[in-house]
Amino acid sequence: MGKSTEIDWITVFLFIILVGFGWMNIYSASLNEASTFFFDMSQTYGRQALFIGLSLILIVFILSVEAKFYERFSSVIYLVALLSLLGLFVFGRTISGSTSWYTFGSFSIQPTEFAKIAAALALAKYLSDIQTNIKTFKHQITAFGILFLPVLLIMLQPDPGSAIVYAAFFFPLYREGISAGYLLVFLSFGALFVFTLLFGSIWVSIGVILMALLVLFINRKKKRKHYIRYILVTAFSIGFAFSVTYIFENVFKQHHRDRFNLVLGKEVDSHGIGYNTRQSEIAIGSGGWTGKGWTQGTQTKGNFVPEQHTDYIFSTVGEEWGFLGSSILMVLFVCLLLRILFLAERQKSQFSRIYGYSVAGILFIHFFVNIGMVMGIFPTVGIPLPFFSYGGSALWGFTILLFIFIKLDSNRKNYQF
Repeated sequence: MGKSTEIDWITVFLFIILVGFGWMNIYSASLNEASTFFFDMSQTYGRQALFIGLSLILIVFILSVEAKFYERFSSVIYLVALLSLLGLFVFGRTISGSTSWYTFGSFSIQPTEFAKIAAALALAKYLSDIQTNIKTFKHQITAFGILFLPVLLIMLQPDPGSAIVYAAFFFPLYREGISAGYLLVFLSFGALFVFTLLFGSIWVSIGVILMALLVLFINRKKKRKHYIRYILVTAFSIGFAFSVTYIFENVFKQHHRDRFNLVLGKEVDSHGIGYNTRQSEIAIGSGGWTGKGWTQGTQTKGNFVPEQHTDYIFSTVGEEWGFLGSSILMVLFVCLLLRILFLAERQKSQFSRIYGYSVAGILFIHFFVNIGMVMGIFPTVGIPLPFFSYGGSALWGFTILLFIFIKLDSNRKNYQF
């Protein structure tokens, strides 16, 4: 009897709607009087149409490959991804302060967009191994190591925005049984980072010591081994606080530092540091409830928002489609995320379930941070809006990420325990 496959057409439909709506907004954001032909390759929207066409070829290829291939060769894919990130330091091209691109004539590709897929596959493979128990410290360290290697190489480019996306992997880790305490630790070090930038490492260290003493006093009746744990955490926290300045000054580029300082109120925007965000907020606010109409945005037509067709594409939605259109877009993304989680939960294969949660997590972080960035809630860190922002690497990366899961889901009835 032949194998049966069932493509989840609801997910495919949501993908098509998002990509199509994204292209419409890229067309509007880059439209000029010189050319209105939809497939003009000299224009941004024409090139994006080409990227979409090539994505369809990728989809056919992904769906034609046997589902077990992605699990069987996940380690090889992960290794190739790491080598592609390492190769950037020799053959990469620096754009906007980050050595994140390979260029071949007029064509450029960003391996960071594909490394997320490799990390998701490798993590799913490791966690689904019968010998892996994620509740043990040894296996937790290995899982974190799988994620740390690409993050380290991405930070060295430096591209902190892309590195932030790896926080998405907490979702599959938590689903598989890792303690929520790790999320608390992650958030605590995020708070330490911010407080150190605001108040300095000395004052933050004093605060950490006072807090540690308070915790020790409250838990003074506990065993001595708990004291050792508190002391180690305190020492590590102080060490981290003193490393923040070095990380901020040497890993982050000047434009990243400027944006953080602006959001934290340490710097007055006298040099136009927050120009992109201000213009984006103006564009979104001017759209009102129903927007000005497709291709009718005055802020968009006036090119007031830099990089509007890439990271700031949501500002075009806000101006031309208004609150209603922006809300519909958010609902579409939420529906896609919920659908992926629903599909992940019905998987018979642990590998497929973990990968599904990774897909949902990655898309959520991109969606959440990008819209927060465009609306001025977060610093500008250069994270594209999935299926929407201009760029071949981003579109292909998200397409491959999603359709590998669609392929795994279509094969769930053929999975053998």
